[in-house]
This record gives sequence, C-alpha cells and structure tokens, in this order.
Amino acid sequence: MTDWLEILRKQTETCSAMRKEVPKMLANPDIVEDQVKALYMALEEQVQFVEQLARTLEDNDYDFDVVKAAEELEEYYADLAAVAAEKLKRLMG
Repeated sequence: MTDWLEILRKQTETCSAMRKEVPKMLANPDIVEDQVKALYMALEEQVQFVEQLARTLEDNDYDFDVVKAAEELEEYYADLAAVAAEKLKRLMG
C-alpha cells in the first residue's frame, strides 16, 4: 500500500530546500539559459506530480488539512517555476 502521507512529507522537505536554493541559483550571474531551462522543466514536473498527489489524497478521502497542504505545496512549486520562467525569458532576450 502506498504511504501517501510519507510521500507528502518528503515532497514538503524537498520543496522547503528548493525554496532556499532556487533563488540562489537564479541569482548566480554565471547561470546559463540551458541550466535555467532544465531547472524550470524540473520544477514543472514537480508541480504536476504534487497536483496528482493532491488529487489522489482527495480521492482517497484524506483529511481536508492534508489535501490543503498538498495544494499549498503545489502552489509553492508553481511559484518557483514561474520565477525560473521569468529568468529564462530575461536570458533569452
């Protein structure tokens, strides 16, 4: 049986670290377009994964607070992806 709460916990830890590291990475003056593109794509994958996780939690009748936590996590990843997308736009001219 899949431990959805453990997956959510791990995703939350990963997102917490990324919320600290992504801004530092994007602020690096030596970062290149391909790096930002790869970062953006990885963040978008996380958005999609956590969106699916939130739906799965909801479909399996998890507590509202658990589903809400997953939805908030999805928003955090989406915000990080948006920041990366903006940086990519600037690098592309």
